[in-house]
Amino acid sequence: MPPAEKAAGALRTIGELAQEIGRPQHILRYWETRFPQLRPLTRAGNRRYYRPEDVALVRRIHHLLADEGYTIRGVQKLLAEEKARRPSPKSSAESFRAIRDALVKALEEDGG
Repeated sequence: MPPAEKAAGALRTIGELAQEIGRPQHILRYWETRFPQLRPLTRAGNRRYYRPEDVALVRRIHHLLADEGYTIRGVQKLLAEEKARRPSPKSSAESFRAIRDALVKALEEDGG
């Protein structure tokens, strides 16, 4: 009987993910050394378990390298630029506080 398909949110082993993208396991281990964003869970015996966000990142890296023609360095640069563009959680929290304070002030001025 063939193995059952895993649920979308299930952890994947390095073997399962390597087979899915058509690359050997050592390539995934190499990518872990080149992309700090890629950090699968490790368990006893250094077994790697990829979370859904890790799987998505591996698929993206594979697509950029294999289909888009990027180099490792090019993908590193792209991912770093995207990370720099995203607001940090602290700045988001500060933005929400500023919005909240402005709303409180507006309500107070409105007599609320």
